[in-house]
Amino acid sequence: MVLTAFPVGFFAGLFGIGGGLITVPFLFFIFETLNIDKSYIMHLAVGTSFSIIVPTSLSSVLTHKKNNYVDLNIIKTYIIFVIIGVLAGTVFAALMQTKGLVLFFSLVVYFLGTYLLLSSNRIINSKKKFNLLSRIIAGLSSGFISASMGIGGAIMNVPVLRYFGYPIKKAIGSAAAIGLVIALVGAIGFLISGSFLDANLPLSIGFINIPAFLIFIPITTFMARVGANTVHRIDKTKVQAFFGIFLYVVGTIFIYRYLNL
Repeated sequence: MVLTAFPVGFFAGLFGIGGGLITVPFLFFIFETLNIDKSYIMHLAVGTSFSIIVPTSLSSVLTHKKNNYVDLNIIKTYIIFVIIGVLAGTVFAALMQTKGLVLFFSLVVYFLGTYLLLSSNRIINSKKKFNLLSRIIAGLSSGFISASMGIGGAIMNVPVLRYFGYPIKKAIGSAAAIGLVIALVGAIGFLISGSFLDANLPLSIGFINIPAFLIFIPITTFMARVGANTVHRIDKTKVQAFFGIFLYVVGTIFIYRYLNL
């Protein structure tokens, strides 16, 4: 876990995400080698990922808030739909078998990888209004998918906010705040659902593994800063393309595991 936390934190900072898309695959294979009950390996990876994202996201949000990049108006009128989506996604994940959850994770990862490879960095000057219907659809979708995958949802919410004309820095800052709420609600949801299902996993509370939480937090927080500083010296288009390719690799590995579960 110690060795794994270093690259997880670095790439999370490099790619500018909460780290769930990287943390979940690593935790999945760690728990698999530790012979954790196969029925709950993916659930434990997702729940633990959420618990790790909470403190790292909090640090990120406070920094964005300090720089006035968090739009509280977006949060107030959007977050309720995200929370409903997270709750639905948590229930969905708890009821799914590991094999089905692995397939779902793989398909969404492929979709996100394709988006990153095809999207450009062009400036968006959208005149569209982020009306109630848009908030409901985007909020429920991002919350549901994030909860099922153990991610903060920035990779979906940043493009959504950019589409509706928000400046990139406010889109990132606001998405980080939304991600904090997603991670917090998701972590509580997986803690409760794991306890309700009486998963009885070693050194875990519900679907949150305590050693992984304690080991990952200090290392990923430090390495995320290293990754964030590194990204400024790299062409952002190349970084985005590299992340897209990385997601394709993760998706392919998970498809392989799905076929062999």
